Amino acid sequence: MPCPVCGASVDRTALREHECSPERRADYEMFGLRGETAQLEAGVLRYLMTAAGRFETWLAAKHVRRRA
Repeated sequence: MPCPVCGASVDRTALREHECSPERRADYEMFGLRGETAQLEAGVLRYLMTAAGRFETWLAAKHVRRRA
């Protein structure tokens, strides 16, 4: 039976004694959000292709050059 918090395979008799590791829990939560993560990346790329996105890219590059 999978742990509902971290997704690890745990024997039903040992479920109460199981402790989730923070790394495993983070991996499990990110796996559950993989669709939203992909949509976010696509949305950012769409925005960067607009006039406002191109301007912000140019402005960011200008600020980076100024600091260098």
